[in-house]
Amino acid sequence: MTGDPTTAASALSALSALSAGQLAELTAGRLLTSWQLDIPALLLIAALAMSYGWGVRRVQRRGERWPFARAAAFTVLGLGALTVATMSGLAVYDHVLFWPAAVQNILLDLVAPLGLALGDPLRLAVEALPEGAAARVRRTMTGRLVRVLTFPLVSTVLVLATELTVYFTPYFATALRVGWLHQLMYLHLLVAGCLFVVPVLTREQTLPAWCTHPVRAALVFLDGIVDAVPGLVVMTHGTLIAGAWYLHHAPSWSPDVQHDQQIGGGAMLGIAELTALPFLLALLYQWARAERLQTAALDRRLDAEIPPAAPAAPGQNAAPERVRPWWETEQNEVAARIRRQR
Repeated sequence: MTGDPTTAASALSALSALSAGQLAELTAGRLLTSWQLDIPALLLIAALAMSYGWGVRRVQRRGERWPFARAAAFTVLGLGALTVATMSGLAVYDHVLFWPAAVQNILLDLVAPLGLALGDPLRLAVEALPEGAAARVRRTMTGRLVRVLTFPLVSTVLVLATELTVYFTPYFATALRVGWLHQLMYLHLLVAGCLFVVPVLTREQTLPAWCTHPVRAALVFLDGIVDAVPGLVVMTHGTLIAGAWYLHHAPSWSPDVQHDQQIGGGAMLGIAELTALPFLLALLYQWARAERLQTAALDRRLDAEIPPAAPAAPGQNAAPERVRPWWETEQNEVAARIRRQR
């Protein structure tokens, strides 16, 4: 006995639409409310959150304080960006539109690393772990391989090369077809971003001694320029990126595939430039704080080195001054501070 031809045709049409990825038209509301579960990403986020929380509790149990702002940056900006990139509406629509995939990738290699670095997980690990384990962490961070990968110019080139490799080799198009490679691409982008951002912002000494705060500020400024390159190239590139995939899977309501790629490149450029500003501000704040601490330490050392003046005996004239101290003759900030204190 055969079924109704009309019903069979309708079922076949629905199946074809589903296989072609005919999602509902993307709106601002659907972008905010559409979510999907990504098990590997969820496991990574949970592992990072539990490790960081364990470290904070260890530090607090010793009676020490871990800044709330650091924990908030790690959780909200770092882990939040990871969650949005891998499980929000961006992940739901990244296989049918290019621009959500482009935003995903820039969140993973710029925004999430910045949030994780602001939490300073390296310093937290050193302070929370037992002495032997903390020493091993420091040795690893100063090992030859890590030194090479986190060397500022090398890590900047790695971030740029990662972005260009993703979009201008078969890497991205293959990742859209192969699930495990898509997950590996997520991790690749995240690690490449962390190799530059985390060493620059951590309070642990992981960079060469010549990487002072002024040098780091210059490197961050240079990195902001370099990070704009992938967005510009994607936006102006005449050849479609993963064009065969997106031409085949583009839903009927989607914009022209070339226009979709231009939107993605513009979003990459905008997010990269917006991320550079808080990155630079965070570094300038660390620079100012380090200068204040250095000045306070100098004040304490000078106070300890300056002997108190012995009062003259009653009826006895003070001895004539032969050599005046340097802080009374020199005209600089340190000398002026000592004169005020005395």
